[in-house]
Amino acid sequence: MPQRSAGLLIYRRTAGVFEFLLVHPGGPFWARKDEGAWSIPKGLIEDGEDEFEAGRREAEEELGVRINGDFRPVGSYRQAGGKIVIAWSVEADLDAGAIKSNMFTMEWPPKSGIMREFPEVDKAGWFTLPEAGLKILQGQRAILDDFLEQRRGAD
Repeated sequence: MPQRSAGLLIYRRTAGVFEFLLVHPGGPFWARKDEGAWSIPKGLIEDGEDEFEAGRREAEEELGVRINGDFRPVGSYRQAGGKIVIAWSVEADLDAGAIKSNMFTMEWPPKSGIMREFPEVDKAGWFTLPEAGLKILQGQRAILDDFLEQRRGAD
């Protein structure tokens, strides 16, 4: 069975234009990657955990703040590696520069025996749709498209 993650597509409207909050993964593998490296705040669903609650928990761990609001399901998306990402949208405005991510530990440099801590997310940013389309991981681009399609039907 493929791994499953859950996350939040957090958006706001600035002068009537949608902006999306994306996060950049921390750690040495992602340090020099930008376009196609960002993600919605998300993470693995634990055994027996409710998918929606997992998405809220993961966003809180990566941003350092609990997101509240009117959550709406966006969809389920298979990533290139087979992982499935389940997304909900929510309108919220937060200071992307003030995020406080949880940490993870890994051996770095490889095979050095040295364990180092890195933030799971090293930065967050607000992006318009064209910017977000360039920044977000290819396997998550459909989340933006589906969100906008759902909004067209709702507004």
